[in-house]
Amino acid sequence: MKRWGSNIPRSGSYSEKRGENETERGTNMRPMRLLLFILVLLLVVGFPLSLPAAEKPGAVRIGVYLPMTGPMAAQGQAEYAGIKVAHTMKPAVLGTKVELFLVDTAAENIGTAGAAERLIKEHKVHALIGELSGDDPLGGIALAEGVGKPTVIPSTQSPAIKDKRYAFHIGLTNTLQGEAAARYAYSRLKTVKAALFMNIERDYSIDLANIFTRNFTGAGGKIVTIAYFRTGDSDFTTQLSSIMAAKPDVLYLPVSYLEVARICRQSVDMGINIHIISSTDAHAPGLITAGGEYVEGVILTSDFAREGAPADVATAYRDAYEKETGAQVGRFDVLGADAYFLLIDTVQRARSTAGSKMRETLSNTKGFEGISGVMDMDRGGNAVKGAVMLQIKGDEFRYLETLPPGKEPGQ
Repeated sequence: MKRWGSNIPRSGSYSEKRGENETERGTNMRPMRLLLFILVLLLVVGFPLSLPAAEKPGAVRIGVYLPMTGPMAAQGQAEYAGIKVAHTMKPAVLGTKVELFLVDTAAENIGTAGAAERLIKEHKVHALIGELSGDDPLGGIALAEGVGKPTVIPSTQSPAIKDKRYAFHIGLTNTLQGEAAARYAYSRLKTVKAALFMNIERDYSIDLANIFTRNFTGAGGKIVTIAYFRTGDSDFTTQLSSIMAAKPDVLYLPVSYLEVARICRQSVDMGINIHIISSTDAHAPGLITAGGEYVEGVILTSDFAREGAPADVATAYRDAYEKETGAQVGRFDVLGADAYFLLIDTVQRARSTAGSKMRETLSNTKGFEGISGVMDMDRGGNAVKGAVMLQIKGDEFRYLETLPPGKEPGQ
């Protein structure tokens, strides 16, 4: 007969097993309690039970408005060809693709303001490139200014651009080329008497003539006569007779390439044999085609010469452009490409496509190596760079030298 209590475990054995069982159950319950606690906490704070997929950044959208049809189609098409080649060379920035959108400013009488509005509203572009020229070259710029979209202007020149905080001009400014033409005439050609012949209906022509006058007379030269004509004039014999009578050493002719060709033909026929200096508007293949032997020796200021561009940048672009188009590089396509490259560089430096950040970054551009040369951006939004001096020899534009801003030839 067993005594009562004989089945009772020895001292400590029951409590130890009980403790072991409770410990085991507690160990198994802890993860469940912890999970339940976390779920309740998430529901209380309203945190989603599933995280959204990572959002992919949208494309960098650049709008281009240029005349692709009409009388300025050749120049507009050349600029856009340069932009497209530049896009193939740099199709992305900050790991994001770049998309181009084009509107023809000459089609449907849309104008630059209508083109810019379409690009901004329909295509949601972050920045714009334009305009070449037109009846309202500043219309699109003013519209973009109002909504804080930066615009890079490849070639249109106007004093009004400097009043626009979101407009940046990369072509050779009137101030730089008028100054360079005057310094080259006085210091390199050793001329002291100049005649001016300008289109009275174009601000571009008048502005350049005034800048040339200020710099030429400031250097010690003298303006001996001034002559004018109007757009569409074809007979220049009266004005050329007065110029010949004044006996100048040099004729400054800041007009379009067709006007230069016509004036040179008539001046040669009249026996006028003096230096002639023109401007960026004359740097077009059409000048040699229309003028032939009559424009031999004409000197002009320009934005670009293959020999004067930064070697690595120019070579890479030239090879890509000639492979893509089968044509040689020229002023207009180079300026279009530079406008695109500058915007890509801006997004890279700003690390943003916000208009205000891009504007600030563009304003602080220093030492940008473009195909047309190294440039800084001044307070007015104009590129400060050297003026390229060219001269027509045979059937081509020959490079003479590049004049840095404010320096005399040869310095």
